[in-house]
Amino acid sequence: MVTAETASEPATKPLNLRQDVALLTAAVMDMNSVSGNETELADAVETALRGIPQLHVVRDGDSLIARTELGRSERVILAGHLDTVPLPVTFGARGTVPSTWDSGIPGEGVLYGRGATDMKGGVAVQLALAATLFDGGAEPKRDVTFVFYDHEEVEAVKSGLGRLVRNHGGLLNGDFAILLEPTDGTVEGGCNGTMRLEATTIGEAAHSARAWMGSNAIHAAAPILDRLAEYQPATINVDGLDYRESLNAVKIHGGTAGNVIPDRCVVVINYRFAPDKSPDQAEAHVRNLLEGFDVVRTDSAAGARPGLNHPAAASFVAAVGAEPKPKYGWTDVARFSALGIPAVNFGPGDPLLAHKDNEHVDADAIRKCLRALRTWLTA
Repeated sequence: MVTAETASEPATKPLNLRQDVALLTAAVMDMNSVSGNETELADAVETALRGIPQLHVVRDGDSLIARTELGRSERVILAGHLDTVPLPVTFGARGTVPSTWDSGIPGEGVLYGRGATDMKGGVAVQLALAATLFDGGAEPKRDVTFVFYDHEEVEAVKSGLGRLVRNHGGLLNGDFAILLEPTDGTVEGGCNGTMRLEATTIGEAAHSARAWMGSNAIHAAAPILDRLAEYQPATINVDGLDYRESLNAVKIHGGTAGNVIPDRCVVVINYRFAPDKSPDQAEAHVRNLLEGFDVVRTDSAAGARPGLNHPAAASFVAAVGAEPKPKYGWTDVARFSALGIPAVNFGPGDPLLAHKDNEHVDADAIRKCLRALRTWLTA
């Protein structure tokens, strides 16, 4: 039953975008936003952004675009996803919701909790920038498009960024994009591509007591595993950055019962390939390695070249002041690259901690990331 009192309560807890960015990170983390459950956080972000008069805000599902319209000669996109992977299941794990501070003092020390690294710190930096870029009558030297999207941590068909591209592609035009994924405060250019394939062997079922009457499909898969184990992945230089590839069996399944010779076995393979290759070229490479076996590509996403030769990218790298690195994992910079927009990864937090049960980020790392971006946007 709705009463006068309950009707007046806000649907979501408002976000104070002007508080210390580390505290803002904690506030964002404290809204459970596991993939498929982003609505509460999206509502809070939308409400906060619509309170900034210099921004034009568009919402599509649980994704948002907020743009400045200053008529600048250059437009930069700052993008980040709102969702996280599921909460830890380990009893007593620190990486939970709500967040916790190791110091016991909010805003000081290390912040623990789901999304601390991937990527609530980056989202908080976006929000803090949106709120403060116009403080004191100042204006950024570049137009900015802020993008917040849902369903990044699940299958690509559900991606909120992909939906924004389809439904509002014109609002995503830009000269340069920065994805605030965790990079430990270093610019990581482009990203590797990723592909999943299945290599299948076929045998003949029989009773295991009379195995000679059949043919074991799991045994037949041994050469596939041998070739993958012996494979030496390449490191490939693309536009000045060294991308390390990897090719691995990640899953294997076959057989029907403990007393039946298996008549089918499937080895699932993941190939992380440098952005010098297209998905078709990457598939051909794996097929060549596994010649003689039935190999089918089941999923793929192209990588992205670094794009560091673009003037905006070069000026941003100079502003950050650290030697850029390659991004080994796949990120949504590839979606921007496919749109013809050079893109890099840059955000607070150690990417090696992403998705771990003890996910955490240092408060000062978030503040440092905010300072670097604000300086570059206004310089």
